[in-house]
Amino acid sequence: MSKHLDRLLAVMARLRDPNGGCPWDLEQTFGTIAPYTIEEAYEVAEAIDRNDMDALKDELGDLLLQVVFHARMAEEGDLFDFDAVAQAICDKMIRRHPHVFDDENIETAAAQTAAWEDQKAAERLAMAEAEGRVPSVLDGVSIALPGLTRAVKLSRRAARVGFDWPDIAGVLAKVEEEIAELRSEISGGGTADRLEDEIGDLLFSVANLARHLEIEPEAAIRRANRKFETRFHRVEARLRDQGRDLRDADADQLERLWAESKQQSKRASSST
Repeated sequence: MSKHLDRLLAVMARLRDPNGGCPWDLEQTFGTIAPYTIEEAYEVAEAIDRNDMDALKDELGDLLLQVVFHARMAEEGDLFDFDAVAQAICDKMIRRHPHVFDDENIETAAAQTAAWEDQKAAERLAMAEAEGRVPSVLDGVSIALPGLTRAVKLSRRAARVGFDWPDIAGVLAKVEEEIAELRSEISGGGTADRLEDEIGDLLFSVANLARHLEIEPEAAIRRANRKFETRFHRVEARLRDQGRDLRDADADQLERLWAESKQQSKRASSST
């Protein structure tokens, strides 16, 4: 494994070599590469969703390349190198698993989760003190996360200190309250800013509901997207079979074809 990793590091160094390297790779910065890093992480998740292990192997390679790319640029700037990245994560994992690498006794996954969060909280407190600022329970929840994922993390952090609904009924009531407020803004001719505000409140409440149900909202929306695509493709196919396209069908026809597509999906699900 070391041989292939060394080869990958050498390939990236060659691509970034000012003397004969790749012009595109040489132009890149942390900022320009960051969107590709995020995209590759999503493609890893997509391969997992499809249970496509060949694709997962390829996508993990693409994601590893992103790590190597960032580390190479940092090395060129005398900041750190790939070895320092690996050392940092090794040190962190050992520090956060004293029950494995030391003599602390943790016997259940739930206990480990609690210990992990305590360790991370201690690290955040130390960072706040080092930066000379007042610590917050919400420290460390990255603003770069997808919105629904960040909403779950924020509400989970708040829940750890008791700021949470005691049961699912309260969360559902909050979702319904936000829908009512959105309806009120729409009927009252609310401004785009007010509508965005209410939509945001609704989405945050739905993300919180997903947390209570132990559903990952990004996975849920990816699943909904795939379902929509499958059903919409069936509608298009039915129209093609009839020698028509979407522009030839009126709203009632499209609704009927959509209902048929939904029923086909349900039959396919029940037969598996």
